[in-house]
Amino acid sequence: MTLTVKNLTKSFGEGQAKTEVLKGINLEVQKGEIIVLNGASGSGKSTLISILGGLLTRTSGEITLDNKNYLDVKDKELTKMRLEEIGFIFQSSHLIPYLDITSQLSFVGEQAGMSKKESKKRSEDLLNQIGLNHRLKSYPHMLSGGEKQRVAIMRSLMNSPDLILADEPTASLDSSRALKVTEMIRNLVKENNMVGILITHDERVFDYADRIVKLEDGRISN
Repeated sequence: MTLTVKNLTKSFGEGQAKTEVLKGINLEVQKGEIIVLNGASGSGKSTLISILGGLLTRTSGEITLDNKNYLDVKDKELTKMRLEEIGFIFQSSHLIPYLDITSQLSFVGEQAGMSKKESKKRSEDLLNQIGLNHRLKSYPHMLSGGEKQRVAIMRSLMNSPDLILADEPTASLDSSRALKVTEMIRNLVKENNMVGILITHDERVFDYADRIVKLEDGRISN
């Protein structure tokens, strides 16, 4: 499986108010590969990852995942694809305060079409995998920052995605936890043969990437 981006552009506004954010992005990422998108604020990183995740429409260009142009589909199909094939990890864990951590994951599984029994078992298996088996009935306010982010990472894997998109997932963590979380994301991408794309300004985590792709003024500069 390969993620291929060809001549991708994105503009906001029209006429004199038009702003070009992405100016012809060409990128290819292989399965089992994790890359870091790096660049100054305003370089287009978050816009690119939002388009790749189907959260934002592009102006022009082509994006294919395993030779399938997945953005040229109806809204219902795109929603289904986000649920079944794409995993998102954000700077904040965005856990639902009134759900215990098992339910945080199983809710996603049920939305993706699993039965309650299947989603509960997968939730517990994933949480056990990262050493949170003693926290299965805990609520977000009972967790440390590192624990919350580990839950968020495993939540992104509930649908066994082909593509993992992480936007500054370590920004709220201290150095030790940041490296552990990055190592975890890398290992999961490798073990599950996924495509992994990580946005970060944190040079400490660069060593965990197969490649560093730098964006500058809406273009890839390396």
